[in-house]
Amino acid sequence: MSAVEAEPAFAAPIFGDRLNLARRFADELAQHGETLGLIGPLEIPRLWTRHIANCGLVAPLLASATRVGDVGSGAGLPGLVLALSRPDVEFVLIEPMERRVEWLTRQVAVLGLANVEVLRARAEDCAGLNLDAVTARAVSALRTLIPLTAPLAKRGGELILMKGAGAANEIAAAAKQIAKYKLRDVDVVELGGGVLGEATWVVRAKVDGLAR
Repeated sequence: MSAVEAEPAFAAPIFGDRLNLARRFADELAQHGETLGLIGPLEIPRLWTRHIANCGLVAPLLASATRVGDVGSGAGLPGLVLALSRPDVEFVLIEPMERRVEWLTRQVAVLGLANVEVLRARAEDCAGLNLDAVTARAVSALRTLIPLTAPLAKRGGELILMKGAGAANEIAAAAKQIAKYKLRDVDVVELGGGVLGEATWVVRAKVDGLAR
């Protein structure tokens, strides 16, 4: 196994008093992630920078006392990281693959997370969950991701989708889906970078209604 990235100094301001839980999750992912096919060997040396702390940057975007769905949770990035960061928010981790569902369920127990439900299902079979917000990371291009995520949100709910530096171009390419699913206030927010590690870009949008 490749050497695990040492915990960076910027992890503390990102996770605050939840840092010990983030450390525990990092240890679990470093020990088992490659073996279980959740992350590749090249990700171990940048586990904090590229994955755990990177996902933690999204936590402040979530409103308190809400119910958030994470589509294609996989290794728990960002779903488990957000759940351990925000105990005041309820999470539904949506994942179709059995071995990944087993991993997510085990981590919920290991981390003692009382605010998480793991749902084995495809996103397209979960329409009508009436969620306050929906997240996703590294699932697909925005034009494909919008039809998977928007139907899960309530009217007035929000999409908070982690993307790369080309997020603005993805928005332009998804104009038809944005119109069809009645998204408004579509914007790109850049998080992190500099002293807070690797930057990430988040596409945020309000869901005004269901697909026509």
